Amino acid sequence: MDDLDEHLLARLRENARAPVAELARALGLSRTTVQSRLARLERSGVIAGYAVKLAPTYAAGRVHAFIMLTVEPKQAAAVTSALKRMPGVTRLQSVSGPFDMIATAEAAGVAEMDAIIDEIGAVKGVERTNTSLVLSTKFDR
Repeated sequence: MDDLDEHLLARLRENARAPVAELARALGLSRTTVQSRLARLERSGVIAGYAVKLAPTYAAGRVHAFIMLTVEPKQAAAVTSALKRMPGVTRLQSVSGPFDMIATAEAAGVAEMDAIIDEIGAVKGVERTNTSLVLSTKFDR
């Protein structure tokens, strides 16, 4: 990975559907060079896929939360497996500090989010949770 690869990835984060010709113009490279770099980044696993980024107007109507979890000893794998099956949980990260994991959740409304939080709290191996609802997103890359 070099600076050009980093700039290419930054452009793709802004618009993963940008045509190769547009990326090449923005980076001052040839189309062939950009295509080769993209292929190399995909082959090496740096680019694992391309995703849909939801419109702010859609996302604004949804409730997002960070749910911090304290997990009982030796239960991390079981908790991870259980949360992976929950469609409202979009991300689970292992962290340092006072909590063991942080789950990111998304729901259509407060009642649905409350149900997701209750479901997480009921998972065998989850000792306790602490939830922060997202009030606004200042930027998202």
